[in-house]
Amino acid sequence: MGSTPNGAFPRRNPASRTVFSSILAHGPSSRGDVARRTGLSAASVTKSVRPLLAAGFLLEGDAAGGSVGRPVRELRVRPEAAWFAGVKVTGNEVVGTLTNLSGVALASGRLPLRSPRVRTVVSRISAAVRKLRDRAGGELAAACVAVSGEVERDTGLVRFSPFLDWRDVPLAELVEASLGISTVVENDVRALTLAESTTGAGVGASVLVVVTIGTGIGCGIVVDGRVLSGAHGVVGELGHIPLGDPATPCYCGGHGCVEAVAADPAIVRRVSQATGVPLSTIAEAAELARSGGPAAKVFADAGATLGRALATVANLVGPDRIIVSGEGLAVYDLFAEHVRTAFVDQAYGSAVECTMVLQPHSFEDWALGAAAVARDAFLRGRARDAVGASRLSR
Repeated sequence: MGSTPNGAFPRRNPASRTVFSSILAHGPSSRGDVARRTGLSAASVTKSVRPLLAAGFLLEGDAAGGSVGRPVRELRVRPEAAWFAGVKVTGNEVVGTLTNLSGVALASGRLPLRSPRVRTVVSRISAAVRKLRDRAGGELAAACVAVSGEVERDTGLVRFSPFLDWRDVPLAELVEASLGISTVVENDVRALTLAESTTGAGVGASVLVVVTIGTGIGCGIVVDGRVLSGAHGVVGELGHIPLGDPATPCYCGGHGCVEAVAADPAIVRRVSQATGVPLSTIAEAAELARSGGPAAKVFADAGATLGRALATVANLVGPDRIIVSGEGLAVYDLFAEHVRTAFVDQAYGSAVECTMVLQPHSFEDWALGAAAVARDAFLRGRARDAVGASRLSR
């Protein structure tokens, strides 16, 4: 499978990046197609294509077209020019996916994670990426690790990850030291959002919101093709907007957070309290709720709170489309009506007209999102240089 390009990607040439991104997003294209989409002149497109062809990132097809005028040659991405690894870290496993330059998943795998200790997690991430590198049969251009919580993508620092119980972990540096591969770290929801906006259900939306429900409540926002990351790595924290009962505490230290009412652990806890039945899973809570009674009311409250949260983000950014995903979709039928009612009641004016899409995802899809971030960082020249040896701690 392995193959390498003839030269480096022309990152210092913004026009070349624009041309390449256009062909990557839209598929085989003529120079005229690219010029119309990007607004570049025909001469600029031709000049920008040359280094991409020379370096082996683009291929030019055979002459095609009508009988009149100059033959048209289509440009297409050379998929095997670069390989990327994406890793999604969950509470109990590490999920990895290998993609080519076109973003096609070529291999994936899972490794169990028995401890959230930093050294253990870095070791499992490294093992997963090495397996993917072996499948590629060549060097990887970049890797990305997607984790939940507050992440500084520019530095690779995980400021806070509640489910791993991490604070201020230099994860990119540690993984690079272990692998010798340029590595970026991204919030997992933002990584999934990038994948949805470039190759998934969000393609074509100028303003896209991706909301994930389940163990937590996450939110990614795309405006004009760019995933917002915030000045300090915090943006779209829909789960921590106080739209629930102000008396309900949240692990973040706030009160009334959406996550404290509508995330799976909160629902399980509240159903247990309302029914007096000790429960440990959302499936158990859902089974009780399907019979009505207090358990059903808990789900209704969660749905109404989530609906208000979706209306809030719709009012703030005016999306074309809201994609709802996450493991919480397994029980979405129990509060779907309440979500929609609250959304319609609270969305202002034409914000209510945005399309809402339910899109189930596997953890491999989340890892695919991480690989998309790795590719994006590589193309933009924002993948960090490998840092060499560094001592693992903790």
